Amino acid sequence: MSTSESTAVTEPSPDSLTGKALGLLRKGGAFLAVGAIGFLVDAGTYNLLVFWGGEGPMFHAPLVAKIIAISVATVVTYFGNKWWTYSDHEGGAGARHILIYALLNVVAIGLQLGCLGFSRYVLGLDSPLADNISGTLIGQAVAMGFRFWAYGKFVFTGPRDDAR
Repeated sequence: MSTSESTAVTEPSPDSLTGKALGLLRKGGAFLAVGAIGFLVDAGTYNLLVFWGGEGPMFHAPLVAKIIAISVATVVTYFGNKWWTYSDHEGGAGARHILIYALLNVVAIGLQLGCLGFSRYVLGLDSPLADNISGTLIGQAVAMGFRFWAYGKFVFTGPRDDAR
């Protein structure tokens, strides 16, 4: 190799299989980091509402408490995903954009509530550990997979004008 030849490593084309895989890994990592923050907000809010001081103010209304906890976490993760995970995509601010986002989150909330409800009312498990495993760990994992797919498909669509 002569001294004039470059040994610089080039990044794979975004359209190549390697480029697409790296892009998915970056986006997936950002989504998981935002999701981890949402997880902490969800779990913290739920446990305060249901188990604070033994039997919290919503101990006998765990599904309502979960809806409140998920709603608070959803607001936090929306902005994390908009500004970081999908920052290279268009994400409108109009009523249609917000309606689609809200509808997808209703589906995701239903998935998470289904896991908690099954544990509480079918299996009869109502301990803090059981609620956190079923509603927060399992339910949120299922809902997170759905959200990752749905946000990229329906909410944050197409590249931003400045990213083209």
